[in-house]
Amino acid sequence: MNSPGVYVTELPSSQHPIVGVATSIAAFVGSAMQGPVGSPQICNTWTDFVRTFGGLWPSSTMSYAVYQFFQNGGSTAYVVRVIASDGAAATLTLPSKGGAGVKLQAANMGAWGNNLQATVDNQNADTTKPPWNLTVQNTATGVTERYINITTDANSPKSLPNVLQSSQLVQYVSGADQVPDVTPAAVMASGDGKDGSQITDSDIDPESQTGGMWALQTVDIFNILCIPPPVPLTADTAEDLLQTTYGHAAQLCVARRAMLIVDPPVEWTSVSGALGNLSGSKGRGGIPITPAATAPSGQDLAPNAAMYFPAITATDPLTGVQGTYAPCGAVAGVWASTDSSRGVWKAPAGTGAGLPTGASPAVLMTDDQNGELNPLGINCLRNFPVIGPVVWGARTLQGADLAESRWKYIPVRRTALYIEESLRRGTQWVVFEPNAEPLWASIRLNVGAFMAGLYRQGAFAGSTPSQAYLVKCDAENNPPDQVALGIVNILVGFAPLYPAEFVLISIEQLQLAG
Repeated sequence: MNSPGVYVTELPSSQHPIVGVATSIAAFVGSAMQGPVGSPQICNTWTDFVRTFGGLWPSSTMSYAVYQFFQNGGSTAYVVRVIASDGAAATLTLPSKGGAGVKLQAANMGAWGNNLQATVDNQNADTTKPPWNLTVQNTATGVTERYINITTDANSPKSLPNVLQSSQLVQYVSGADQVPDVTPAAVMASGDGKDGSQITDSDIDPESQTGGMWALQTVDIFNILCIPPPVPLTADTAEDLLQTTYGHAAQLCVARRAMLIVDPPVEWTSVSGALGNLSGSKGRGGIPITPAATAPSGQDLAPNAAMYFPAITATDPLTGVQGTYAPCGAVAGVWASTDSSRGVWKAPAGTGAGLPTGASPAVLMTDDQNGELNPLGINCLRNFPVIGPVVWGARTLQGADLAESRWKYIPVRRTALYIEESLRRGTQWVVFEPNAEPLWASIRLNVGAFMAGLYRQGAFAGSTPSQAYLVKCDAENNPPDQVALGIVNILVGFAPLYPAEFVLISIEQLQLAG
């Protein structure tokens, strides 16, 4: 700087704000009427589910769970459609004069594709030459797609394989070099589309661990996992998911810092039946998941799972008949709406945690019966006068009184998972930074700011920040041998808010003086 004047220099900031992750993104795995198979699809509304997966379907317990999730306050869900191996996609052939015809296939497997029809029209004088137009319609739903000026040039963006890449109804098979006959009658699908057999555990939890619920490994984040029973509860063949399936699902949740909502066993049709099954063969407490089931290094999976009893009854919008459904979808909606209104640290239970309109517990119970199940870590769904049907429990599968677990309560566990995932993502900038006091100070600043923000929102117990949370990253917990190994140790602690599960009111009679 040789000339007098004012010089401005931009300095790098040591602030790296940490943003809290979402807490109520649900994931559903099961059968559906239509839609991509084995590929998680995001649905932000029930309309999205209808558009992609066809809406409610009597054979799909998942479709009703997703419906109840959105009906009860849920806002975002990933849906994985699974189908049995004998399912098939419908085919559709457009005849042509110069070859075997243009062959199309339904966009995905299922009997829904048998409702597809195609119509060809052409404005050219010579209808055997391109370009040509194609209209495809699902006659059951009225959804229609139209493609114009299709050419036989394979390199053109208007070639049939290219234009059908965006289709939600059909996909190209062969015959792109042919022009279909222009006929007044629509061409219907051949009728070979099949839904296949009823899905089983092997479809939901394949041995290869690549499809089914394992497809969720490709999702950026989900917080709640729901796997409704594959067979409707009203069917004679209704049965529970296998214990190994629940074990693998909980293992997936532990790895992804999510929570699994476990539906009650099918035979739990009464409180006495539930209590009588607690010493059965289904695993700990009769619940189809065990500590360390399929878990690495004996890790307990139960803190990342919660069970609700009983099933719920509700009117089927398709038939107007009362049906019985697994509660996971409705409960997931309660979790999502509670997170939105109060925060993940609030127990998703109580008088404000109502079930969907028209839904009610399939088994009514008294306070005494509730008192038998709650100490065992089984969350109850209750129906109270005036208040109506509500979720009346907030314990994890490690929440039995005898377990004496620090992860006894759902909000405590979910708050910890929320902090863990937020900090994991928010401290990525630390990697490869010089491992010394300036870095540690910056970590304390940014992590401390995040924890302070949660404290101000009322997420922690304690009347002062020092009582509510701890952030430590200094020479004491980063000794030279750890620094030499390239390790940065960050200690974060928090004082959780425990739900007021039992409210004790003491009444004393006072005597007036004089």
